[in-house]
Amino acid sequence: MSMEIRYATNPTEAKTYDTARLRSEYVIENLFVEGQLNLVYSHVDRFITGGVIPTREPIKLEADKHDMGAEFFLERREIGIINIGAPGKVTVDGTEYVLESKDCLYVGLGNKEVLFESADAANPARFYLSSTPAHKNYPTQKVAISEAEPAHLGSITNSNERTIYKYIHLNGVQSCQLVMGMTLLKPGNMWNTMPCHTHNRRSEVYLYFDMPEDGVVFHLMGEPSETRHVVLRNEQAVISPSWSIHSGVGTSNYTFIWAMAGENQEFSDMDHVAMQDLK
Repeated sequence: MSMEIRYATNPTEAKTYDTARLRSEYVIENLFVEGQLNLVYSHVDRFITGGVIPTREPIKLEADKHDMGAEFFLERREIGIINIGAPGKVTVDGTEYVLESKDCLYVGLGNKEVLFESADAANPARFYLSSTPAHKNYPTQKVAISEAEPAHLGSITNSNERTIYKYIHLNGVQSCQLVMGMTLLKPGNMWNTMPCHTHNRRSEVYLYFDMPEDGVVFHLMGEPSETRHVVLRNEQAVISPSWSIHSGVGTSNYTFIWAMAGENQEFSDMDHVAMQDLK
């Protein structure tokens, strides 16, 4: 297991960053490595973002004692897990949960052992993890994509026709603060979350995937009056602080997972930015 630490930044500093600095602060490039668990601990709302590809052996979710100060990973945390690969299994304190592609599992505070396995080592599962601090236990719960609450947004005219699937939210799987879901763009559509917004009461992390090898997403970030961009490729994630917009356009359609944390779980709590105010 490896855990990288990222510290919080502020918008006044961020507007001076060059491309390399923007990427080192916000972009997570190498989450998914076969046979490994990789984690990034961000001081932005204490998010932990991770990826794990189990092959021949199960992989255990473990706490880094030095960085987390915990005996086990979920001692003071909750976690959302979405499988973006082939079928796999997550075992939580002896109870098994089979996750097909795009299924989600919420695991609450206090669970001591979490194991990841693939159904076929030659065609492994790819588990994406989002974890935030928690103050009470909510039940472990699986949500298949067929059971998630869908919302159809956008139009082909604006190149943003998409379906949002909500997994962990106020009217779905209950959590302390984690809100998590997935957005699928339809073929021929490339834009997400435009017109854009910020939400000063919470931060967000995006994972882009289902992209061709030569495909990219130009992810927009920064304050509305000081926008910047970073280029993201398949299975790369980006941290979005509360002061930053988070939007993007791809060279083709794609899928992305969004996870939010902060003091407010209301999905609609956002500060919209008028198109004429973007600079």
